[in-house]
Amino acid sequence: IIEHKLAHLRNKDATPHEFRQIFNELGSILAYEATRDLKLTRTPVVTPMQKTTAYKVQEQITVAAVLRAAEGMLPAFMSMLPFAQFGHIGIYRDKGMNQTVEYYFKLPKRVDGHRLLLIDPLLATGDTCLAALDRLKQYKVGPIKVVTILSAQVGIDKVLNAHPDVEIFTLSIEKGLDERGYLLPGLGDAGD
Repeated sequence: IIEHKLAHLRNKDATPHEFRQIFNELGSILAYEATRDLKLTRTPVVTPMQKTTAYKVQEQITVAAVLRAAEGMLPAFMSMLPFAQFGHIGIYRDKGMNQTVEYYFKLPKRVDGHRLLLIDPLLATGDTCLAALDRLKQYKVGPIKVVTILSAQVGIDKVLNAHPDVEIFTLSIEKGLDERGYLLPGLGDAGD
């Protein structure tokens, strides 16, 4: 199913509506996969048939979305994780200056110790992800998972070398990067 959706997402002739729809659907899959290990607590529930016990999420979760690209994944995470807090990070890689530029950073007031999901659909060179992780760790958050649709091995290696405690969830490891740092075969600029 993921490969099928990626085939449609990669298609240069996909309409903006189709692209957004598939982005959202893949975001739901990633939200599920990245939260498989959440700590749960048993709680009593009364069904129409009888009393029983069920499970509810016990952990505090914060999702930080990298602007603009992650906006396409955000509705899926909000739907799948309605109990989570959400923040936004405006950061991009300035190719001319060969460095990252942060222009916005807003997290909920209390995130210390929270499990954090950093969502950014494309992990290419790893520079943007590294800058975001460095900033997030200043807030003493708990375990961090990077959640992305496409990744390059060079970006994965760079992130894990600098932050070996971080887990990365991706749907596809791409063949490489072009001379401008874009993923190949990729899907273009997800933020656009």
